[in-house]
Amino acid sequence: MRAVIQRVTSASVSIEGSTVGQIGRGILILLGVEKGDVEAQAEWLVEKICVLRMFSDADGKMNLSVQEVGGALLVVSQFTLAGNCNKGRRPSFDTAAPANEGKRLYECFVAAAKRTGLPVETGIFQADMQVAIVNDGPVTFILER
Repeated sequence: MRAVIQRVTSASVSIEGSTVGQIGRGILILLGVEKGDVEAQAEWLVEKICVLRMFSDADGKMNLSVQEVGGALLVVSQFTLAGNCNKGRRPSFDTAAPANEGKRLYECFVAAAKRTGLPVETGIFQADMQVAIVNDGPVTFILER
């Protein structure tokens, strides 16, 4: 399981011009699920994301978590994070989880995120989405488990 996380001042996801998820200050999470991934990975990633000190304190140091700043999470499924671009010109998605398993684990991740008590918004699994972000910093991390 792979997550690209970005500290944002705002982020939203739209489908056919309609906003389906939107947050202010917080973290945009692009989540990719691969074959063999399990629920424990989703739980670990959520916990890690919520306590990761990626927000600035009064001295400008990254010492605060999304929980400590009262931020929100926007979770968006991102199938292409499982893409392998090492060979040829077309990405291979052989390692991506089948759609039904990917959706199940994506929903597991979202449920775990909601249990943190933070505000959680989402995109829609397998939809053609447009994601708008204002990356704060920019601050971006890649987490894998």
